[in-house]
Amino acid sequence: MSAPPHERRAAASRSAGIRRIAFFDVDETLITVKSMLDFAQQAPHSLGEDKTAQPHEGLHRGGTDLAALRRRGASRAEMNRVYYRRYAGVALARLQKAGRDWYHAYRTRPDGYITAGLAALARHRRAGHTIVLVSGSARPLLTPLAEDLGADRILCTEQLADAQGILTGEVARPMIGEAKAEAVTEVMAQLRVPTTDCFAYADHASDLDMLRAVGNPVVVGPDPVLARYARASDWPVLPADAGPRSARTQHHDAHGHDGPEIIALTSGQPTAPRDQARQ
Repeated sequence: MSAPPHERRAAASRSAGIRRIAFFDVDETLITVKSMLDFAQQAPHSLGEDKTAQPHEGLHRGGTDLAALRRRGASRAEMNRVYYRRYAGVALARLQKAGRDWYHAYRTRPDGYITAGLAALARHRRAGHTIVLVSGSARPLLTPLAEDLGADRILCTEQLADAQGILTGEVARPMIGEAKAEAVTEVMAQLRVPTTDCFAYADHASDLDMLRAVGNPVVVGPDPVLARYARASDWPVLPADAGPRSARTQHHDAHGHDGPEIIALTSGQPTAPRDQARQ
């Protein structure tokens, strides 16, 4: 069986000697929603027939649990673990199908994507760089997105399943905060790509460690903590304007300039491109 197109593309890039990596957070960096929460609104309907009574009740209760945790100041990692417990008893295959169904519907939304993030990813891909999605979301939701955008790897919160493929409700580790930086560092070391040749895009203060782990961090959106770091360190800032899944950015598009052009918007006004990725 031949490798999937995105894996063949990554292999071709490696054989051509292109050694650049672009890491992208997903929620509110590439898409406008928090994917897990958006998906969960549909989960009771798409997964209900596959669950026993107790886990089914967990699906409905999950939103309340997360709200209570947020009020008492729980960490994002803790809330991430609690979220995934709602899927205890669900067959992984069923969740994978539901994730594809969710994304198939999501990609038609007129305001579903962060246009600047999507365009940056497309430019990196056209330059032959390895594209890695880094997210606290679940692989069943991220896989169809990665295939659609032409990403090569996914670093995410990995759900645990038993020998029969039934989810236990537990995860290996939440891909949140420091875990993102550790995972990104591991990939750079594995592929032997120096930090100076790596980019990272993210929108939230919890992604700061990941941004600082690479040589070319890019902030997406107006997060005040990241904005302060961007001003102090001269990091580019991209706008978080929403738009559709444009045909111009689909992964089979072969047109465009040599590398990802990064527009700095540190003061709210566009300036000249600060960086261009080297091939």
